[in-house]
Amino acid sequence: MVTPAYGSGALPSVWQPESLQELQTLRSELKGIYCLTAGGTLLRTQWEGGLVPAPEHMISLARIPEMSRISHRGDEIIIGAMTRLKECATQTLLHQLPILHEAVNVIAAPSIRNVATIGGNIVSGVGDTLPALLVYDAELHWLTDSGIEIRSVSSWLQGGRDGSRNPRDVLISIHLPMRSSSMFDVDGEQHRPATREVSFYRKLGRRETFSASLVTVALYGEIDSDHRWTKIAIAAGGGSGMAMRLLETERQLLGSEASVMQAATLAAGVADEFTTYGDAFATEDYRKQTAGNILGAGLWEALLE
Repeated sequence: MVTPAYGSGALPSVWQPESLQELQTLRSELKGIYCLTAGGTLLRTQWEGGLVPAPEHMISLARIPEMSRISHRGDEIIIGAMTRLKECATQTLLHQLPILHEAVNVIAAPSIRNVATIGGNIVSGVGDTLPALLVYDAELHWLTDSGIEIRSVSSWLQGGRDGSRNPRDVLISIHLPMRSSSMFDVDGEQHRPATREVSFYRKLGRRETFSASLVTVALYGEIDSDHRWTKIAIAAGGGSGMAMRLLETERQLLGSEASVMQAATLAAGVADEFTTYGDAFATEDYRKQTAGNILGAGLWEALLE
């Protein structure tokens, strides 16, 4: 189905496929002269600012059913790329993923979250959900020219750094493993988990809402009965910089005894490893030091609970 965007005969034309197969056919027929749209909040800002030209054709993803729901299958939670941020914030199932739940609640303003999608936030390459998805080892399912492909968030981000990412690929869904240390078993019975879970998300912006973040960080870890880190994942991003896992900092903590005294070590490791940038609002050193300090303070608070 196609309709003119701004009145009869006007361009761009808006196509509304109702299945992935129809979407794939449209992509083939329109070649490279189209733009994909989800919530459209970022695109509208870019067009109004003259940053990108309006396309000849737009393909809306809003009518493809499997891209607009949250479900669980086996041991994973699946979020359709077209799921609105507001739904992600209110869906009970995502309470099992508190870092992601916190991230979607602090993106932009409520009016934007009513329209914007989680897929759009990810595909921007700099969305505030990315640190959360990195520490949860999320996988992204893409519709490519050759069919469905699965990539980790880390590998997809790396594609943006080295130029190997294909802009024609369409994000279909986000898959996240359910946490093994849940307080409930498969029958819904409450029990004491074998490991203690430590997790938090922090965002620092120039104002509380509706401005680009300066720094976003996330940490997920598991501590065993001997009070040692058996798993730890740390990520940082923010602003126009790409989020990244801080693997060397993780290695410094993994296997060691969990202690509030590690807050300073964490802060120093992050400031040294985090790759970011400077602009008119904050220097590179400020972003690096801030990421380290926020993560150190978050760890301190989490271990004191």
